[in-house]
Amino acid sequence: MSETEQYIDARNAGDRLLAEHASEDPFAAAFKATRMPMIITDPRQADNPIIFLNKAFSELTGYSADELLGRNCRVLQGPETDRAAVDRIRAAIAAGEDISIDILNHRKDGSTFWNALFVSPVRNREGEIIYFFASQLDFTNIKSKEAELAAARHLAEEEVQRRTADLEHALGAKTVLVHEVDHRVKNNLLTIASIVKLQARISEDDTVRKTLRSVLNRVEALSTVQRKLLNDDDVGHFDVADFANELVLDMVGSLKRADIKVTTDLKEVIVPAAKASPIALVVNELVGDAVRRGLGEGGGHIHLEVRRLNGHFLIRVADTVTPVDMDREEQAFSQLMLNTSLKQLGAKIERTVKGRQTNVSVTLLVDERKE
Repeated sequence: MSETEQYIDARNAGDRLLAEHASEDPFAAAFKATRMPMIITDPRQADNPIIFLNKAFSELTGYSADELLGRNCRVLQGPETDRAAVDRIRAAIAAGEDISIDILNHRKDGSTFWNALFVSPVRNREGEIIYFFASQLDFTNIKSKEAELAAARHLAEEEVQRRTADLEHALGAKTVLVHEVDHRVKNNLLTIASIVKLQARISEDDTVRKTLRSVLNRVEALSTVQRKLLNDDDVGHFDVADFANELVLDMVGSLKRADIKVTTDLKEVIVPAAKASPIALVVNELVGDAVRRGLGEGGGHIHLEVRRLNGHFLIRVADTVTPVDMDREEQAFSQLMLNTSLKQLGAKIERTVKGRQTNVSVTLLVDERKE
């Protein structure tokens, strides 16, 4: 069949379609007047040609009605059209099914546009497909915006990756530096502890030895803090419960008394590294106070508790001992150390004594940013 004959057949089919609807029929009026590009094809003719199109379709594609009537819609395909999309449309038409798909089409002048295409079969009363109806929507601007956004997102991701790499490098250098500083502080504390221990060992004055051992006790507590900070990959990570447990076991164990009972109730509480040293001194003074009041000479029971408490955390040391005479100077110094550390932390302390039982509770805010 020649192109002229195809055109005539398509025109006649279109005329018959219009003849089925009076001029005042809303269908015909809406089809012609709508701004949405629309076409109708006739599958009963060879190659399913276009038999009707509205003005919006001509404006979108650049083809006049005379140029499109009798031709298949593949006229809109070009070198950049996705062949997989074309195959999906062809398969849906062959199966007589609806299809909604985005496809890149070409205008008469060769320019491209992104087409949101919807194709649907039209059946008669017997269920036979007599037409295919297709609507188009040019969403090139949206697609261009998506491409721009994708490009911008890609650039942003590259920048984020670059900045992240810079930050990781800087953080790595900072971590190495902090670990090096912590390592040196730890070594210095161990050196100081060794010097104090040696001096206490050779001193012949009991008062001097007692004073040096008191200093040694606190230096070793601080040394334990630095060791735990150094051994943790997160240099800002300090678990109060873990430290308190080690301290009480070491301090009581050094007394070498079988008549001391130790119990604990310890829950993880993480605090910033800046608070580690004063907290360590608080725990050290509380446990040391129990030892000086009688635990170290007559034995007894000591209970250590660390846990959260309504946005705060609690350090509690409870002991049951038979009181002994204490060195007033040592006790006064311990109290001064405790009060100074409590003030530095902004902590509150409460002490109750009932007979041989002493209960001391220290509460301070948990740093939620480190939680």
